[in-house]
Amino acid sequence: MGFKYLSVLAVGLLFQVNSLKAQETLTLQEAIKYALENKAEAKTAKLDVENAQYQIDEVRAGALPQINASGSLKYNILIPEMVIDMDGQVITARMGLPWNSNAVVSLNQQLFNQSLFTGLKAAKTTREFYQVNAQLTDEQLIEKVSNSYYDIFQTQLQLQTIQNNLENTSKTHRIINGMVDAGLAKKIDLDRLSVAVNNLESQKQQILSALEMKKNALKFAIGMPMERDIDLPEETFEINPAISLETNNIENRSEILLSIKQIELYELNKKAKKADLYPQLSLGTDFGFTGFGKGFPIGGDFMWPKTSSIGLNLSIPIFTGGATKARINQADIDIRKAKVALEDTKLGIALANENARTQIKNSLLTVDANRRNVVLAKEVLSDTQNNYNNGLATLTDLLDAEKALADAETNLNTSLLDYKLAEIQLIKAKGNLKTLINE
Repeated sequence: MGFKYLSVLAVGLLFQVNSLKAQETLTLQEAIKYALENKAEAKTAKLDVENAQYQIDEVRAGALPQINASGSLKYNILIPEMVIDMDGQVITARMGLPWNSNAVVSLNQQLFNQSLFTGLKAAKTTREFYQVNAQLTDEQLIEKVSNSYYDIFQTQLQLQTIQNNLENTSKTHRIINGMVDAGLAKKIDLDRLSVAVNNLESQKQQILSALEMKKNALKFAIGMPMERDIDLPEETFEINPAISLETNNIENRSEILLSIKQIELYELNKKAKKADLYPQLSLGTDFGFTGFGKGFPIGGDFMWPKTSSIGLNLSIPIFTGGATKARINQADIDIRKAKVALEDTKLGIALANENARTQIKNSLLTVDANRRNVVLAKEVLSDTQNNYNNGLATLTDLLDAEKALADAETNLNTSLLDYKLAEIQLIKAKGNLKTLINE
């Protein structure tokens, strides 16, 4: 039995050690970096930037010489005939031989094509658009991860508050239990304490479940496998009152820069529509062989006369029935709509900025008041415990004092979370969310 007990104990200790090793402490900076490397949105945005370069290459290829080679081999089952009038006498003549073939290499070079030149500018602007979009995607991901991270932090603080309250109530329960056994306290007081302990245990389990779900939400937000166990470091929220006084320039926000690039793309689209009114000029040349013979080209009696030509191709649009003008007007509407959206985006950012600044100021006042309340609640609880031990306070007074301290600590944790969320919004308003990676 002793050997089996030691074996089970050893296996249990080994399992605990492995569990501890599997759990990792995740800082905010580490969570953000992990998300930027692994989350689908970040990966997709980077692929869009890479793909934009390929789009530029595709458009640029249209401005380079286009060289093509072609060939054909044909057997004329019926050789075409032509009717010829020879001084009043009509005769027919066979035109060609049974076997025909040709091999040609041709080159075409665009000399003037306004649509092509505009498309090249649009492709470059598209790449810049996706670069800004990738930056915005990273910032949105940072904001999402930070909010999720601090939500977990607040829940951990709430769990600690419940744990402290549970320990105090359990300690009182043990004391009263001894006093009941000694006939110095009432059984009803012990029962009330038992109910209070059970309620706190239930609250603790609910918070533990909520904490686990929030950790899973964070892992999803950063693209981490669900089977990995994470924990947040034991640290406190830092308060920076000066942040509410800092100014920012919304023109540097990624949302604004992205809207500006969108307008540039619409303007280039309008130029592309106008380019349909311009003539197009290209240079074309070719060189090849045209073969004729009575037998199959290989090993037969075959002739291969050379062919070659060079020339200019000019296309001038004259009348399209107003279709080009309609397309230009539609493109202009897109530009005007994008400018309206830009102004609305600026207004929304300014609103979010002012709301965050107001929330910061309110949170600072609330945090200060809640900290003073926690100090007072601790003093009240200490005095009430002494009075209860000396018979000067009831059990109800003691339980109320413990609950008041727990409420004060919960309110403090909530106000700290509100501050951090508003702080993230102010950092976002300045366009400095990426500084959270290097804190």
